[in-house]
Amino acid sequence: MTTQDSTRSNNQIKPDLPKWQRPEKTQHDLPWADIQIIDLSTFDDPGGKEKLAAELRDAIHHTGFFSVVGSGISGAEVQRQYDIAQAFFALPHEAKAKPEYKCDFANGNYFGYREIYEATIRGTEVRNNVEQWNHAKFTALYAGEARHPFFAAYEGEIAEFSRKALGVAQKLLELCALILELPPAFFADQHHYESTSDDHLRYMSYRPRPRADDARVDNTWARAHTDFGTLTLLWSQNVAGLQIKTANSYAEGEDEGSWKYVPPVETDDNTGIICNVGDALDFWSASYLKSTTHRVVRPPPDQLGANRLGLFYFVRPGDDAEIKPAAASPLLRRLGLVKGSSEEKAQENGSEEGEKVTGKMYVRERVKDYHSHGDYADRTGQVFQVGNLRIVDEAR
Repeated sequence: MTTQDSTRSNNQIKPDLPKWQRPEKTQHDLPWADIQIIDLSTFDDPGGKEKLAAELRDAIHHTGFFSVVGSGISGAEVQRQYDIAQAFFALPHEAKAKPEYKCDFANGNYFGYREIYEATIRGTEVRNNVEQWNHAKFTALYAGEARHPFFAAYEGEIAEFSRKALGVAQKLLELCALILELPPAFFADQHHYESTSDDHLRYMSYRPRPRADDARVDNTWARAHTDFGTLTLLWSQNVAGLQIKTANSYAEGEDEGSWKYVPPVETDDNTGIICNVGDALDFWSASYLKSTTHRVVRPPPDQLGANRLGLFYFVRPGDDAEIKPAAASPLLRRLGLVKGSSEEKAQENGSEEGEKVTGKMYVRERVKDYHSHGDYADRTGQVFQVGNLRIVDEAR
C-alpha cells in the first residue's frame, strides 16, 4: 500500500493494491441448482434478442436465478474491483465506521457503510458477520452521499464499472420487456444512470464465524429474502453459500421449498455474473417474472479459511417510476394477470384513482423495515406493505 505506480485517476496517484486471490472451488458434493446461462455476446445478432428473451423467460420460471456471460466487462476490470474491495475491508474498523459514512437505515438510505456486528440474530447473542460498502451512482445528483476517502484515488474506475454494470442490466431489462411484449425500452427507460434512483454498486465481505455461533442460528449468514429492487447482479466468486428456494416446477417429484446451492459461473476470464429478479420487477410483471427467495449459509469446510468477498450491482427503480402491473402488456392481459379498462385498472390499484407508489417510496420503506433495528429476528409470515404493494416475508 506504500508503493505507487504512474497510473492516475481523478488527478490522484493510485497506490498499488494487493491482488485478491480467487478462492478455489469446493470439493464437497453439494446439491447444486441447474442455472441457465444467458450469453449477452449474441444480443445484437440477427434474432439474438428474441432467442435470449425466450431463454431468459425459461430461466426465470425455472429457478428465478440465471447466469450471464458475454457482458463486455473484462476480467481485469472485475479483478480490479475485487482488489479495491479487499483493500477497503482490510482498513481498521474505526476508519470505516465513522457516523458520516454509515448507512442511514432510519431513513431507508442504503448508501455508505453497513457495519459488521451491528445487530444480533434471532434474539441470540450471535452478531451479523457481514459488512458492506454501497456506492451511490457517480453523478452530480449524488455528490452529497457518503464517499469514503479511501476510494478517492480509484473513483474514476469505480464509476466506470458502475456505469458498465447498469449497461448490462439495461440489456436484461430490454429482454424482460420483450418477454412481456412491451416496447423494448419500457423498463430500461425507468432505470437510466443519470436519473435519480437507489441503485448501488456494492462491496460485501462475510467473515467466518465460530461453528458454535453458526449452529445457534441454523448456519445462516444472510436470512431468507427476496431482493428489494428490479435486478441483482453478482459477479461470481466461487465460495459456496448462496442458496435458492426451489419451486414445484424445479424438478419432477421434488418438494417445494427445498434449497439448492447456486453454482459459480464457469468462464475462462472470470467475468460470469449471477443474476436474479427483484420484487419491483415482480410487481411490474404481475408476478409473471417472479422474484426468488434466497439466503446465504455457512460455506463448506474447505472454503472457511478466508473472508467471503462479493461484488454486486443492485438495480433499483427510478425514484419517480410508478410501480404497478404493466397493464400495457398484451401477454399479461391474455393471461388474465392485468386488466385493460380504466375502471378495472383503478380497482386493481386499490382505489378509484389508483394509489401511486414510486420507486423511491417503495425502496426506502423496504430498507427501513428490513434494517432499521438492532436484531434480525425471525419474520416468517409477516407482511410488509406500501400502498397496494405487498410482500409476505420469509426472513428467518
